[in-house]
Amino acid sequence: MINYYKHAEDQIKERKISKKEVEMTIKNPTEVVNGHGNRKIAHKVFDNKLLRVIYEKEGDKITVVSAYRADPKRYLWG
Repeated sequence: MINYYKHAEDQIKERKISKKEVEMTIKNPTEVVNGHGNRKIAHKVFDNKLLRVIYEKEGDKITVVSAYRADPKRYLWG
Protein backbone atom coordinates (compact mmCIF):
# COMPACT_ATOMS: atom_id res chain seq x y z
CA MET A 1 0.00 0.00 0.00
CA ILE A 2 1.38 3.41 -1.00
CA ASN A 3 0.33 6.51 0.93
CA TYR A 4 1.38 10.14 0.51
CA TYR A 5 2.11 12.84 3.04
CA LYS A 6 0.01 15.93 2.25
CA HIS A 7 3.21 17.85 1.44
CA ALA A 8 4.22 15.17 -1.08
CA GLU A 9 0.80 15.27 -2.76
CA ASP A 10 1.07 19.05 -3.08
CA GLN A 11 4.60 18.79 -4.50
CA ILE A 12 3.82 16.19 -7.16
CA LYS A 13 0.76 18.13 -8.26
CA GLU A 14 2.76 21.38 -8.48
CA ARG A 15 5.62 19.62 -10.29
CA LYS A 16 3.26 17.87 -12.71
CA ILE A 17 4.37 14.39 -11.67
CA SER A 18 1.69 11.73 -11.84
CA LYS A 19 1.02 9.28 -9.02
CA LYS A 20 1.37 6.57 -11.65
CA GLU A 21 4.99 7.67 -12.29
CA VAL A 22 5.69 7.81 -8.55
CA GLU A 23 4.28 4.34 -7.97
CA MET A 24 6.08 2.89 -11.01
CA THR A 25 9.32 4.33 -9.64
CA ILE A 26 8.78 2.73 -6.24
CA LYS A 27 7.64 -0.64 -7.62
CA ASN A 28 10.18 -0.95 -10.45
CA PRO A 29 13.12 1.43 -9.80
CA THR A 30 16.33 1.68 -11.76
CA GLU A 31 18.02 1.81 -8.36
CA VAL A 32 17.26 2.54 -4.71
CA VAL A 33 19.68 4.45 -2.50
CA ASN A 34 19.62 5.24 1.21
CA GLY A 35 18.30 8.63 2.23
CA HIS A 36 18.34 10.39 5.60
CA GLY A 37 17.39 8.23 8.56
CA ASN A 38 15.29 5.28 7.45
CA ARG A 39 14.22 6.90 4.18
CA LYS A 40 14.88 5.42 0.76
CA ILE A 41 15.20 7.18 -2.60
CA ALA A 42 13.96 5.33 -5.67
CA HIS A 43 15.27 6.40 -9.10
CA LYS A 44 13.70 5.87 -12.52
CA VAL A 45 14.24 7.70 -15.82
CA PHE A 46 11.24 9.05 -17.76
CA ASP A 47 11.83 11.03 -20.98
CA ASN A 48 15.52 11.65 -20.21
CA LYS A 49 14.73 13.01 -16.75
CA LEU A 50 15.39 11.17 -13.52
CA LEU A 51 12.43 10.90 -11.16
CA ARG A 52 13.58 10.71 -7.54
CA VAL A 53 10.99 9.48 -5.05
CA ILE A 54 11.80 9.77 -1.36
CA TYR A 55 9.78 7.42 0.80
CA GLU A 56 9.56 5.68 4.15
CA LYS A 57 8.76 1.98 4.44
CA GLU A 58 7.36 0.32 7.52
CA GLY A 59 6.39 -3.30 6.92
CA ASP A 60 4.12 -3.32 3.86
CA LYS A 61 3.25 0.37 4.26
CA ILE A 62 5.07 2.88 2.03
CA THR A 63 4.65 6.61 2.56
CA VAL A 64 5.90 9.05 -0.08
CA VAL A 65 7.74 12.02 1.42
CA SER A 66 8.70 13.88 -1.76
CA ALA A 67 9.28 13.45 -5.49
CA TYR A 68 11.07 15.56 -8.07
CA ARG A 69 12.76 15.40 -11.46
CA ALA A 70 16.52 15.80 -11.83
CA ASP A 71 19.35 15.41 -14.30
CA PRO A 72 20.23 11.68 -14.43
CA LYS A 73 23.95 12.49 -14.74
CA ARG A 74 23.87 14.01 -11.28
CA TYR A 75 22.57 10.91 -9.49
CA LEU A 76 23.07 7.79 -11.61
CA TRP A 77 26.49 6.16 -11.69
CA GLY A 78 26.46 3.66 -14.47
